[in-house]
Amino acid sequence: MAKDTPPRWDRKMQQRLARGEAAALGELYDRFASLVHNLAHRVLDDTEAADQITREVFGYVWENPDAYDPKQGSMRSWVARLTHRQAVHRLRQHEAAAQAANGGGSAQELEELEEKVRRASVAARADYIVTSMPASLRAALDLAYTKRRDYRQTASDLDITADEARRRLRLGLQLLSTAHTRPLVGGSSPPGPPRGYGRTR
Repeated sequence: MAKDTPPRWDRKMQQRLARGEAAALGELYDRFASLVHNLAHRVLDDTEAADQITREVFGYVWENPDAYDPKQGSMRSWVARLTHRQAVHRLRQHEAAAQAANGGGSAQELEELEEKVRRASVAARADYIVTSMPASLRAALDLAYTKRRDYRQTASDLDITADEARRRLRLGLQLLSTAHTRPLVGGSSPPGPPRGYGRTR
């Protein structure tokens, strides 16, 4: 997947969406739909729910293009934040409904819910980090951790020096380590859907 798009593209896309260009929405969907669906699925572990989140996120973007602030980061990051926030909200709703059906949640059950949300958020952020990495770092991590290559084999497979392979793996791991300590992207988001969900123009 491509890394964050240039700010000029982001601003132009926002302007096209604000003018109501259906073609712009189609282009945005083609670029970011797999990101949105994968992040939602990572949090919810449910394909149907991820499909629904995907529809909701693109519906929100279509109806509220002015909610995007280029000063706060790329459109890709904004879309990822919207997705994460909505998916976590859906997860909390689902778990709360399940607890209510069983007579309410104890303090332990509420703790378990928050831990589940935390784990899902970390996993979603890790996925986002990997898909946002330059292809060179992503390829090195894939060889090392998916295909179990050591750094020398990784260097050989990528036709780079062993030192460069070590550098790429170290940098990739440093980026991934932030998944445990930082929010998904661009600061923390309160639980619940973004303001304006379901609003029409």
